[in-house]
Amino acid sequence: MTIPERVSPRSQSATVAAAIIVALEGLVTLVLAAVEIGAILAGDTADLVSALALLVLTIVLGAGILAFAFGILRDRTWGRSGGIVTQVLVFAVGLGASTGPAPHPLIGAWLIIPAIIGFLLIIVAARRSPDRSHEPVADDAPEEPAR
Repeated sequence: MTIPERVSPRSQSATVAAAIIVALEGLVTLVLAAVEIGAILAGDTADLVSALALLVLTIVLGAGILAFAFGILRDRTWGRSGGIVTQVLVFAVGLGASTGPAPHPLIGAWLIIPAIIGFLLIIVAARRSPDRSHEPVADDAPEEPAR
């Protein structure tokens, strides 16, 4: 899997770094799903149906975040936009963890700092990405006239 040739090495570095941060966030989300599985198996849930629903949502979220990382690495706009949304949400969760009713500033910092770095790296990668808005996509290529 390579990044398009017209992308500068600095942009490649930002793209790869952004993809790594987003991928790590996706993996952490899937680890959280594994913790949820452990809690379900240990019977440490108040409502099994809610716990299973939360588990499914966590797995889908983790897979989606990993898909965004892949999209960022492949220089796709949907990957970058999904990565930006992910960073904003992670920042919000970190801010809530730092300032909520039972604040945990260290946990908040562990969430906020990578979210800010990931956000900035995605922006840098997007700004240095080649403009493909005028290039035809394989499906949009002009057809041969009928004879």
